[in-house]
Amino acid sequence: MSRPDLSADDTLDAALTSWVESANGEHADFPVQNLPFGRFRPAPDATWRIGVAIGDQALDLRAAGLLDHDDMNALMALPAAERRALRRRLSQGLRTGSAEQAEWSAALHPLAQVELGLPCRIGDYTDFYTSIHHATTVGRQFRPDNPLLPNYKWVPIGYHGRASSVLPSGQAFHRPCGQTRPPTAAPDAPPHVGPSRRLDYELELAIFVGPGNALGEPVPITQAEDHVFGIALFNDWSARDIQGWEYQPLGPFLAKNFASTVSPWVVTLEALAPFRRPFQRPEGDPAPLPYLDSPHNRSHGAIDITLEVWLQTAAMRAAGHAGDRLSTSNYADAYWTLAQLVTHHTVNGCNLQPGDLLGSGTLSGPAPEQGGSLLELSAGGRQPLTLSNGEQRSFLEDGDTVVLKGWCERPGQRRIGLGECRAQVLPARSSAP
Repeated sequence: MSRPDLSADDTLDAALTSWVESANGEHADFPVQNLPFGRFRPAPDATWRIGVAIGDQALDLRAAGLLDHDDMNALMALPAAERRALRRRLSQGLRTGSAEQAEWSAALHPLAQVELGLPCRIGDYTDFYTSIHHATTVGRQFRPDNPLLPNYKWVPIGYHGRASSVLPSGQAFHRPCGQTRPPTAAPDAPPHVGPSRRLDYELELAIFVGPGNALGEPVPITQAEDHVFGIALFNDWSARDIQGWEYQPLGPFLAKNFASTVSPWVVTLEALAPFRRPFQRPEGDPAPLPYLDSPHNRSHGAIDITLEVWLQTAAMRAAGHAGDRLSTSNYADAYWTLAQLVTHHTVNGCNLQPGDLLGSGTLSGPAPEQGGSLLELSAGGRQPLTLSNGEQRSFLEDGDTVVLKGWCERPGQRRIGLGECRAQVLPARSSAP
């Protein structure tokens, strides 16, 4: 299947403006060139509606006459060509001078006055491990002589997570409890059951599946991106002490399934087209196996997305302090592309479905200060971070709020934002059942 020529896509024209004035600001996350999809409701007892973010407003697609339903998963299941046609229709109707302005104005809702939910029904969730910088830094803490496992450069490593505990941005969660045992404990010492003391965030992106594939039918890499609806910000919280005890021998369980947070707006690959980069492995690394390689993936597989992590403690919030930026990294540094993740996930015949979520894994940069988790930034807790108000953090405390931010920008193009992904840590409900 040939890729469409997105360089000729007029929805990406940087000169376009919108009759929704808030979309025209230089630093607006949601200009008319973006048009991300999500779900909202104007009141707690209202049904969820499919919306598109434009400036500081959400356009109700059903009320605007663009859809006859409010089923986001059905929209995600549409063939890529139909989704691109809807995007073009939205772009034309929201541009300055559009004949739809009068009619569509009545279908707008201020974002500050609506509830934003999960972008869709998430049937399955798979978390990958695509940052070689994260894998190496964390591996060095546990395996100083062999930090990177031998399969990392050959296979996109992943595990299946818990979809039911994926939460919308803004929803707080309780500190998890589980079994822990310090590494210094005697070999026959029993574990302790209680709240995690090493709670951490993980800076990730969520890749949402569009059209699925039939059971037993792999998706070739040349078609993989047609099965991607778009991306959002994703915080895959982790209880490091619970994980350290239980991951032997199978892997993540209670340390990961208590909560993951996703931002409300899914940015399409069409909106990200101007920010694609060549995908290149470091010199001397093995080339991907043939099923994970294609000319398009080599020339456009990477995406230049700036990512930030912010922390606001309870004391900062009480003082009116917006919080500290802890780190900055970029999705272009990932070792595996989103097309490779889709292709590898299905090479065994696994059937993906509309609304499935693929986590990118923690996205850390090459420099020590670009760690996408506190585990990296605090060197496993041995070097606490000192915040601007004098507080220190090795891991998260009750009352802490973590905010992820992301955007794309380059000269000659409109800035495309991913919004933010936010959640607060609440105290554990109890120390044990």
